[in-house]
Amino acid sequence: MPTLTREIREQLLTYDQEFQKLVREHDEYETQLDQLLHSSYINLEDLEREATLKKLKLRAKDAMERYVAQRLKKDITH
Repeated sequence: MPTLTREIREQLLTYDQEFQKLVREHDEYETQLDQLLHSSYINLEDLEREATLKKLKLRAKDAMERYVAQRLKKDITH
């Protein structure tokens, strides 16, 4: 099943604009988090931003996983 999931992910990355958007958002949140965590000084505002970015990143990842699960279910039932 993991191979099928990977294949579905690759197909979605190739053909589905909404899935591509979710991946870009997830990657952007990851980049912002990395930049924030590598700064020499972190203040309270940065800590709040870190928490927000982690939530947004997780939300994007969950949406991608739902997308893959829906596609997997659709492929199995057809």
